[in-house]
Amino acid sequence: MISFAKSLLPGTLLTWIVSMFIGSSGSRGGVLYVHYVSYDGYSAYWSWPLFIAGTGLAWVIYFVME
Repeated sequence: MISFAKSLLPGTLLTWIVSMFIGSSGSRGGVLYVHYVSYDGYSAYWSWPLFIAGTGLAWVIYFVME
């Protein structure tokens, strides 16, 4: 369970960085479905499928390292 909690930060950073590159070029990223999100005055590009894949990859890496 601790490995999952630790994997949330790398998954979030991966998603944010990759979504900004894909979204700022005007693409949706196909299966990644990058979309523009606004929340309480802040806005960014985001992709839930990429977040789940990135967090899962980080989770496996942290789990194997234990």
